Amino acid sequence: MSGRFPDKAAARRHVWERLEREGAARPPLPAHGRIPNFDGADTAARRLFTLAPWRDAGRIKVNPDTAQFHVRLEALRRGIEVYVATPRLAAGFRRIDPARIPAERLAEAADRRTWDAWSAEVDLGALPQMDAIVCGSVAVGPDGGRAGKGAGYSDLEFAILMELGQRPVPVATTVHDLQVVEAFPTEDIDQRLSAIVTPTRAMEVSATAVQPACIDWQRLTEADIAAMPVVAALRERPSGGVPSRRRPDRPSTSPMPPGRR
Repeated sequence: MSGRFPDKAAARRHVWERLEREGAARPPLPAHGRIPNFDGADTAARRLFTLAPWRDAGRIKVNPDTAQFHVRLEALRRGIEVYVATPRLAAGFRRIDPARIPAERLAEAADRRTWDAWSAEVDLGALPQMDAIVCGSVAVGPDGGRAGKGAGYSDLEFAILMELGQRPVPVATTVHDLQVVEAFPTEDIDQRLSAIVTPTRAMEVSATAVQPACIDWQRLTEADIAAMPVVAALRERPSGGVPSRRRPDRPSTSPMPPGRR
């Protein structure tokens, strides 16, 4: 396990450089600027599904990155419905239902380059309660802290589910062992990990911090919201009885903090 870092950006740089230096990164390359694909991603995916609640789930939300292709594929093979947010939330969410897909085409359905033929758009109001979540990560800490590639979309996806009134569910990630570091600072808007799964081990986090309860609208500009129609639609919905939502009367035009975008 690597050392402590003063911020997420330093942890990301360390992980990207080490994965490439030690030959553990897999296409698409370079690893820098991405949720990195890694050697053993298929093994980590299979190990994830030995853990509850992923093992027993009926539906899960999974990120669209290549590093979690095998997570999506393994879930579909097990008969689990997979919900994916489209890259950058540009087209909302899609449902991949294995009951409607021939077994020999499951790999196509799990691949974001070809899943449009095997998935369907899901309106916000039709998103069901998830049983568990899997997110991609660049760096992770044993305390459940997570650093993505710095755009903030994965945390926003979690917050969207909370805004819709869903109950929080455990969040896991699959990573290479080189992506596990000792520590780095996190923020209160960050989703926290309940499990970290690598090709060699599964680490269940014994004590996770409180998960974010809503979107922090102050961090989104009008341009951010316009680029994500699902977020724009959510802003127009009634609160739905979610008292923890922090929605300003007029969304802030101040940019998201450096490193979040």
